[in-house]
Amino acid sequence: MIAVAMALLFAAACIAVAQRARAARRAVARLQERELSFRMALWASGQRYWDFHVPTARLRYLVAKHDGSRSYDFSSEEADPAAVIHPDDLPGVVDTMHRHVAGETPEFASEHRVRADSPVSTRGDWVWIRARGRAVEFNPDGTILRLAGTSLDIGRSRAVERENRIASEVLRSMSEAVAVLDAQFRFLSVNPAFARITGHDAADVTGRGAAVLDSLEHDPSSGRAMREAVARDGRWSGEMWQRQRNGEEFLCAVEAATVLGSDADGGRMYVLMLSDITLHKRAEEELRYLANFDALTDLPNRSLLAERLSRAIVRARREGSRVAVLFLDLDRFKDINDSLGHAVGDRILRAVAARLQQAVGHGQIVARLAGDEFTVILEDLAVPEDAERVAREIIMAFEAPLLPEDGQEVSVSASIGISLYPDHAQVPTELLKRADAAMYQAKAAGRRTWMRYDDSMETAIRRRATLAGALHKALDRGELRVVYQPRQSLASSRITGAEALLRWSSPEHGEIPPADFIPLAEENGMILEIGEWVLREACLAQRRWREHGLSDLTVSVNMSVLQLLRGDFAEVVRRVLDDTGVPPQALELELTESVLMANATQTAQKLQAFRELGVSLAIDDFGTGYSSLAYLKRLPITTLKIDQTFIADLCHDREGASITTTVIAMAHGLGLVVVAEGVENEAQARFLAQHRCDEIQGYWVSQPIDAMSCMAFIHNRQLAAGQRAGAVGAP
Repeated sequence: MIAVAMALLFAAACIAVAQRARAARRAVARLQERELSFRMALWASGQRYWDFHVPTARLRYLVAKHDGSRSYDFSSEEADPAAVIHPDDLPGVVDTMHRHVAGETPEFASEHRVRADSPVSTRGDWVWIRARGRAVEFNPDGTILRLAGTSLDIGRSRAVERENRIASEVLRSMSEAVAVLDAQFRFLSVNPAFARITGHDAADVTGRGAAVLDSLEHDPSSGRAMREAVARDGRWSGEMWQRQRNGEEFLCAVEAATVLGSDADGGRMYVLMLSDITLHKRAEEELRYLANFDALTDLPNRSLLAERLSRAIVRARREGSRVAVLFLDLDRFKDINDSLGHAVGDRILRAVAARLQQAVGHGQIVARLAGDEFTVILEDLAVPEDAERVAREIIMAFEAPLLPEDGQEVSVSASIGISLYPDHAQVPTELLKRADAAMYQAKAAGRRTWMRYDDSMETAIRRRATLAGALHKALDRGELRVVYQPRQSLASSRITGAEALLRWSSPEHGEIPPADFIPLAEENGMILEIGEWVLREACLAQRRWREHGLSDLTVSVNMSVLQLLRGDFAEVVRRVLDDTGVPPQALELELTESVLMANATQTAQKLQAFRELGVSLAIDDFGTGYSSLAYLKRLPITTLKIDQTFIADLCHDREGASITTTVIAMAHGLGLVVVAEGVENEAQARFLAQHRCDEIQGYWVSQPIDAMSCMAFIHNRQLAAGQRAGAVGAP
């Protein structure tokens, strides 16, 4: 029995051992299975296991390695954290660890760099990891003995995040609007510039179609065509009108591209970039306009004129027709501009441009070259006389006063030069040059007329340029002199005064008529210096006459418009009178009618300064301009001189005689002294005396003579007059 019992016990023990062995094997198998699962989880997630023993401050890595046969082993090594973690990151990692050990944080979490040769990574010098862990073992007193956790190599994801941040920041800072759209062209996202340019923020457009930006005022199909093109070709670029949220249209440059993804449907998206170029295009158009049009008058400028004239010549050559160039220059516009101011001058030029375009018709080319120079191109002319007809119509169009924007009436006239293709030139520059030459001849002919170019004008232009150069030296060389033409009273036959006249005798060019060189002096400004010299010479002559007993004479000096407009000329006159000792009442200043009436209101204000000095004022060449009687009576003038063109026709032209008698009566009605210029015979003098003209001047009285001869002439006339008076009174 005992033996049986022992056997039974032994058998039971064996069974128990076997059961324990089987249980142990099952436990080992389960452990191995869990371990394999753990390894697989680590490998699949790319994470590494670590634990940290707090008392020894040693860090142990357990790295799951893949040997290619899909079996995994753990390897372990211990290291000082300071040798593994980057020195710049170590203080932060230690601080985070201490706070967790102290119970301040529920877990340990850190992103830092570790050496690449540590078990956590095999790439690069230093790599970024994200480590997480918590306490897993404690001392009996409850303090933490060991921490464990995992780490993940985040170098690649950090690089991606960095690139994403950079891309996001670039999008936010871009001045161009950028939008991402899905395969149906619905908005997915937009950058801030999109809201600034279009007025739509992300909330407005997300989920809506791109048609929300399509223009309603321009081609409505352009947006649809763009979307079809980018869907078909993968890319599209161009300019198109789009619509802002407030409905305002803007022009934009568009770049659109397709982005393909990896979704089942291809993941197609579209990136749209918009740049508002409305202001840029407007600036381009303004620059293009400024390059081709005159900003003041909106007429074509010199550049565009040359282009259009070239085209007109090409058409005329092909069709065998003529082209005319009319070169127009306003008469004495500089005087008007200086007297009224440049702002008013600009308004006058705009009115001139409108009047000129109206006169020739909008089918013809009208351009402004510079200043007060305009050009008209006439095409398809049958005969040259057609150009003269248009020139005549232009001059007649300016008979009526202009009414600029400020409402003040201004009278202007124009001189026109005409050149013809192919008669006078074959190229635009030569046509313009010869029309310009003809225009100067029109001015020399008396202004307010036109001249057609001929070859003799080239000689005149060259002579004009030569005289302009010589005039600069004439005063210094003593080539200028002053002569005097006496004036006679018709009532008493006495000499009442003399007019100072300028003469130029050049050793190279001989005697040069005043009509040739005085306009040159006015153009180049020398008339100011020359005019003051003439004034002083005349006053010195007057002083000598007075010293010789001729104290009741008046000397007349012509005043240029430039002198009138110069603000200090009244002071110049006062100074000359003081220097020479001539009383103001012995001096008379003459201005032409056209100068006085160019701006009668302002002229009256300037002339008042001379009257306050006591100087007499005369209107010269009366009848050649366009006087307004309303203004004439406001001018502080004392004398009116009838132009010699009317005097020449007195004895054989009834109209001339009627005009002269009417002017005499009108002047007397205004209380003015009337002087007739250009009297050359006794019949004219008798007619003027019969109609109560006050004084006469001309070759019948005396030709212009120097100061000493003039004094002798006056003495002799006074002596003769006295003898006649004595003979009449003798018993």
